[in-house]
Amino acid sequence: MSDNPASPLLGPEPLRDERPLSQISSPSSRAKRLQSSSIASDESTPLLAREADGYEDGTDSRAATSLRSLQDGGSINSKAGRRWPTIVALSILSAVVITILGLGFAMPAVVEEYAKTAAVFEPSDLSIDSFTASGVRARIRGDFRLDASRVGKKSVRDLGRFGTWIARAVETRPSDMKVYLPEYDNVLLGAASVPPIVVSVRNGETTHLDFLVDLERGDVDGIRRVANDWLDGRLGQLRVIAEAEIPLKSGIFSLGTQSISESLVLQGNDIPTMPQYNITKLNVYEVDLSNSVRGMAVDVSITAYNEHPVTFTVPPLGFEILIPGCTPEGSLLLLANATTEEIQVAPKQDIIVNVSGVVRQLPDALTAECPGTHISPLDIFIGDYMHGVDSTIFVRGADASVGDAPSWISDLIKSVTVPVPVPSHPFDSSIRDFSLSDVHLSLPDPFAEPDSPEAQPQISAIVKVLVNLPKEMNFPIKVTRIRADADVFYHDRKLGVLDMHKWQESDSRQEPASLAVRSIIKKVPLHITDEEAFADVVQAMLFGGEKIVLGAKAKVDVETLSVIGKFVVRKIPAEGKVPLKPLSGNGVKSFAPRVDDLRIIETTKDTLVIEATVNVTNPTNYSITIPYVSIHLISNDTILGYVIAENMQIAPGDNNGTIGLAKWDPVGLSGTKGLKVGNELLSQFISGYNTSISLRTYSGTIPAHPKLGEALSSITFEVPTPKLRNPNIPEGEDDSLHFIDDTTMHLLSSTATFTFASPFRHSTMFLTHVNATAFYNHTQPIGIINYDLPIAIPPGSSQSPRLPVDWSLDGVGYDAVKKALGGTLKLDAKAIAGCRIGEWEQTLWVEAHGIGSHVRL
Repeated sequence: MSDNPASPLLGPEPLRDERPLSQISSPSSRAKRLQSSSIASDESTPLLAREADGYEDGTDSRAATSLRSLQDGGSINSKAGRRWPTIVALSILSAVVITILGLGFAMPAVVEEYAKTAAVFEPSDLSIDSFTASGVRARIRGDFRLDASRVGKKSVRDLGRFGTWIARAVETRPSDMKVYLPEYDNVLLGAASVPPIVVSVRNGETTHLDFLVDLERGDVDGIRRVANDWLDGRLGQLRVIAEAEIPLKSGIFSLGTQSISESLVLQGNDIPTMPQYNITKLNVYEVDLSNSVRGMAVDVSITAYNEHPVTFTVPPLGFEILIPGCTPEGSLLLLANATTEEIQVAPKQDIIVNVSGVVRQLPDALTAECPGTHISPLDIFIGDYMHGVDSTIFVRGADASVGDAPSWISDLIKSVTVPVPVPSHPFDSSIRDFSLSDVHLSLPDPFAEPDSPEAQPQISAIVKVLVNLPKEMNFPIKVTRIRADADVFYHDRKLGVLDMHKWQESDSRQEPASLAVRSIIKKVPLHITDEEAFADVVQAMLFGGEKIVLGAKAKVDVETLSVIGKFVVRKIPAEGKVPLKPLSGNGVKSFAPRVDDLRIIETTKDTLVIEATVNVTNPTNYSITIPYVSIHLISNDTILGYVIAENMQIAPGDNNGTIGLAKWDPVGLSGTKGLKVGNELLSQFISGYNTSISLRTYSGTIPAHPKLGEALSSITFEVPTPKLRNPNIPEGEDDSLHFIDDTTMHLLSSTATFTFASPFRHSTMFLTHVNATAFYNHTQPIGIINYDLPIAIPPGSSQSPRLPVDWSLDGVGYDAVKKALGGTLKLDAKAIAGCRIGEWEQTLWVEAHGIGSHVRL
């Protein structure tokens, strides 16, 4: 039967859209079955066509009139002693039979051609009346007629009309038909029990048919093999053989039992495909099971359009929902048990299938890692679903039947596994926010192996993730751990990769339609891939006034905990922002370092190694751990030394007692120019000038990252030279350390003594020679001191010996000194002095202003 219900039941071509079921429903006419294109026409058409065919068929039913003549003739010959009226009547009948017999031998092929072309069956309904213990009882309704106008050849049309006019009607008696699959070891596909059917075979006369057919399933294993080949796409064609023994009669004439054996080949569009369907509802929620056990329930509604004229009701059925194992060809793993509600199927209408499933506990095989990988079968399935890859679930009948469904249905559906494509649901926007706060930066370990995690900067922070939950998820869920690989960007330039491949403990809070996840990460490596981009970020933090925002694109793995157990959702795409607060106020100057103590720990002729205890105020919200860093000290573009920080922790706010090392080596690093610039800087520093020094990275700044040090060298950090602090001055007063604290001048002996405040608490400094001039009112010389003997300046406050003074007696300054006898006055001093600490010795100039000077006789 074609898609057009008015198409001929029997046609010149043996192949249309038939299925084996049509053969079951029409055992007497193979050719008529081959015209069916839907399940409805398949099951109804052949039976109806069979009656017509029984009269018109070629060698058997085609010779209906001949067979009837033979049977009547045999009857007459056996009755010899009849009265003459009977003999006359029988003689006339015999003449007619002989005529029909001659036509029968001459017309079989013609009648067959006529029947195939003229037969029309218009189905009106095909429904399943009821399910039986071994099959179904189907009700078939439709109209059958012969339409001679469809026959093109006039000779065929005329002879066909003549033969069928004589036969008038054909009747089949109760019969059975069996359908076999020769290419599957001749397995029995099914059988049909057909009731008596009578159809008119005269041209244009319509027979209204309404009858029941009992259909029984065949060999379950054979059906399963065919179904699996069809589902796997291996069923290129299917050959079907139908066999039946059909008793026929026309009017009062019995036509005997006709043996029918027809072959049908289905291929191409004749073989049905999986119907299109839509998932209209999906709801996942927690449910109470028996014995106070909770599980996960899933309600699904599916719609599919029924394009065939069939009506039936499918009873509730039980199914197993399975997903693939570690490999596509591996075993299937049970995910859930499901049941369907009663399904109503009506012609040309949507079919609504409501399915309820329950997941009691995730089997270990679903969550166990596949060999040689770190992912499980469930990870693979969920990952494909969430990343836009269409995945497949497999549906198989459950072992236990549900409701009143016959056992043969359960046996059949559990023997067939149907793959069901699941449209993907990309979760590109499932993570609404991804951010880091309370950032702590650790510089690389200088002794780490190159390219190891320890050789990278490391970040500790609080990671905050806000996950959008699908509206279908209506159950409690917790996130216990997360991990991710995040690309970090600055102005669309990728500067590095945040390597969070190790699991990080997390906690979560479920909100309406979202899940807030919080995780504390510790020492996560930041692989710098673009040193110049990283340098731009550092420069913006130090000298920019606006907030810096880094971009982050991550693939996040989330370990979840629900009532069915733990499982991991992998590689959820996430995008977020990492805001960085620039240094407030004056940039690097905001750190406000203050030197509390200096200790000379090593000296040579030209170098000093100094250990400094510094108090640092960190104005940012970020902390930093420094395993090792080395930074050049620069003045006037001349390298004078370097500072080294090891195992240093800088937290937000005040950081007291921070210890660092500095090596003063201007000669070794910059030669004669370095010596000149270095001495000038030291002279200004000792004299109390507001000096500054520049800090600049170099290739050795971070030994494990020479390129990073070079990239950062484009940034010069100029910081004020730390002021030396006098520990004896109370808090809140001016505690700046003045090298010359005060002096006492003795007029009669022409000498002066000085009180020195040493900047060192642990080392003695020596003035090897002094050439100094004192001034009154900044410009009026008072006297000159030339002293070539060493003067020791021990830690703390100390007094010099009396140093000879050559007074400027004719100057205004000396008169001011005499007038201040017994009192004090403020003087200035300028000196060239040799300074020695250990083996180190240099000549510096020193200036002092506003020295409190006592005048004595």
